[in-house]
Amino acid sequence: MKSGFVTIIGRPNVGKSTLMNALVGQKIAITSKKPQTTRYRIRAILTEPEKGQIVFLDTPGMTEAKNKLGEFMVNAAKSALKDVDLILWLVEPAREDRPLTGKNEEKILELLKGEKTPVILVVNKMDMLKNPNEVLLTMERYKELYDFAEIVPVSAKTGANLPELKDAMFPYLPEGPYFYEEDEVTDQTMRQLAAEIIREKALHALSEEIPHGIAVVIQEFKTLRDGAVTIMADIVCEKDSHKGIIIGKGGSMLKKIGTNARYEMEKSFETKCNLKLFVKVRKDWRESDIQLKNLGFVDEQ
Repeated sequence: MKSGFVTIIGRPNVGKSTLMNALVGQKIAITSKKPQTTRYRIRAILTEPEKGQIVFLDTPGMTEAKNKLGEFMVNAAKSALKDVDLILWLVEPAREDRPLTGKNEEKILELLKGEKTPVILVVNKMDMLKNPNEVLLTMERYKELYDFAEIVPVSAKTGANLPELKDAMFPYLPEGPYFYEEDEVTDQTMRQLAAEIIREKALHALSEEIPHGIAVVIQEFKTLRDGAVTIMADIVCEKDSHKGIIIGKGGSMLKKIGTNARYEMEKSFETKCNLKLFVKVRKDWRESDIQLKNLGFVDEQ
């Protein structure tokens, strides 16, 4: 039986969380079209009884750190390359309006130099291409940059070639027992999942500027006798003006975020959820070591 750890890396908004969710067949990590949606290292577990178990580590997108939160995210991505059995580097096909590599890809190439861990290049978003030759061109050009163990084109959105990607990974894993029970799909708690679901719905609802400056803190998470859960949570923002936008006219925006989050939680937790949201201002929390620590951003070494 094979079992091992696989890190998924790539630039922001390339589809890492979508790929991980698709591979395990369940939503584990939140997704949005906004860059830097993933802030923590998130583990998802794929168990194939005939083959073994893969523990995926989804990472924040590799980008330039613009504040202390950004530094935390870059460090989380870098540390996820240590002590793993395989690395999946997720890229998009080259297009006329975007070069093959940019600053973020070059940073990843620098990190991979000297790595003994095998790397599979995963070319994502096949579904968006009109000409299949664009994938072949991307594969050939990336071969010139790095000695990849395998190159697999996929579509995380449609599921195209995901069985082939799974088959490609298992040979690179060591033999050994499962790390988790067969029915486990993540090591996140319901409390952590609730916070991420709320943040996802805020990302979807709010304008471009504000989402990067919000965090979610679960103040209370209670499971009642009938199995239902009661959750009280704070959406933390950096400015008083942002607080007003998050609440919205007559509380409309906060109600929208709460309604969407509660629907997603009830689907994920398979029970009734009573959710109460509040908005708190913690000025410039992304630049404060103390605030970051209080909000749960602690470097994993």
